Amino acid sequence: MIRECEEHGYFRGEMCPRCGSEGKFLMSDYEVEKLGRSMAGILRHRKNDPDMDSQGFVSVREVLNIIKARNGRMDWLRTRHIEALAETDPKGRYLISGGKIKATYGHTVPLDIKLDCENIPEFLFYPATPEEAGFLKESGIYPSDRAMVHLSLTYRDAFKAGAVRVDDPVILEIDADRCMDMGYDIGKAARTVFLCKHVPPEAISVADPEDYDDPEDSGSEESE
Repeated sequence: MIRECEEHGYFRGEMCPRCGSEGKFLMSDYEVEKLGRSMAGILRHRKNDPDMDSQGFVSVREVLNIIKARNGRMDWLRTRHIEALAETDPKGRYLISGGKIKATYGHTVPLDIKLDCENIPEFLFYPATPEEAGFLKESGIYPSDRAMVHLSLTYRDAFKAGAVRVDDPVILEIDADRCMDMGYDIGKAARTVFLCKHVPPEAISVADPEDYDDPEDSGSEESE
């Protein structure tokens, strides 16, 4: 659930992590999930044709109006609910600026997103099925159902993302410096997500699980 502490603002859970206050109830887990799915449809996939700029920003007010028009049971929704979800999202899926909001990654529509390409980690990670791994090592990684290739910050983040599709994903290690030296810039989109238009095969190898902690012990949040 999301609650609001009078002193420290929005938080997820039963008590404010900074002062222990119960705060004011804002949304249940069910409402958070329902609102998040609606926002993802609008901001990632441009459902209901919002007025979206080249960076993916849409007016918070327009997002609010679209969601309420689509679902009469969400007549309780106010801008503060959207702001609270965005500000407390554990993976930084959304960014609010100047009364507008955008999804930071996961887009299936082409955009001219400006990303932070500074201080990119030496290695990033990408989950694949056992059937895909060999092919990707030979051909490189191209976007599939999304507008850009999504890379994970850590082995465990990639494992969690891949486990949504297959029980035992193969994790590919991406040499970020080599990828960028070959002309394919990598930018940071969110806390654990990086984007690239293409990863060449020369920058891909199979990560050795023994070099990393047990992915099942990961404290990572959701996969997307």
